[in-house]
Amino acid sequence: MDLKELIKPENLVYKKTELLNDDSMHYCPGCSHGVVHKILAELIAEMGIQEKTVGVAPVGCAVFAYKYIDIDWQEAAHGRAPAVATGLIRLMPDNFIFTYQGDGDLASIGAAEILHACNRGENILVIFINNGTYGMTGGQMAPTTLNGMVTSTTPNGRNIDLNGYPLKITELIAQLPGTSYVTRQTVHTPGAVRKCKRSLKKAIEYVLDKKGTSFVEVVSTCNSGWKMTPVAANNWMEENMVPYYPLGDLKDSKKGEIVSEN
Repeated sequence: MDLKELIKPENLVYKKTELLNDDSMHYCPGCSHGVVHKILAELIAEMGIQEKTVGVAPVGCAVFAYKYIDIDWQEAAHGRAPAVATGLIRLMPDNFIFTYQGDGDLASIGAAEILHACNRGENILVIFINNGTYGMTGGQMAPTTLNGMVTSTTPNGRNIDLNGYPLKITELIAQLPGTSYVTRQTVHTPGAVRKCKRSLKKAIEYVLDKKGTSFVEVVSTCNSGWKMTPVAANNWMEENMVPYYPLGDLKDSKKGEIVSEN
């Protein structure tokens, strides 16, 4: 079979979505960001909403999403992505607006913005990457850092008496009346990627149907910040992060106020 035969559409098994730019991913090996970028870009393309989509990315590793997905983007100050997204969706109510945020950004300096945006029920999607650390700036403790977890600012492990409890921000979000769909997923296995993609699609559909805020947490790894290999980081996440941040839907407005798949 010659090359022309091989590249016929009927022989195509898989191709990169056209919404992903040709820039090489700069993320650390094993980082979850690239996988989430891929499935998000696939969904925007498959749903035919590229021309009406605007992403908002703040400070942190999350900001680099604009380098890879070919849509309109707006950068925001640290933690302020929901406030910027609020302005965008109110100016352009028929567009699809989403934020892409890390845990240091969303759950710490941006805690007020995310809670009030969700409580108002802004028609936006929030994608929340939770790796339990400030990945870009040196692996410091974040609000979501687990008890006993070693970071650059907690070399002896997080101490609840000193640092307080790890913040389950997604559980708080699920209680707010303005949210329509709240879920927690991972992307560390092929099966988890497929499930996360289905959840992201549902979240986008709810936003397009103007049901209020959709919130998708992705429990993730930061093998550089955690000082682990990618494989060890995935195992550590499964053994430690997932039990504290259990996976599944926390709220689905089509099924009732609060649900659980755990």
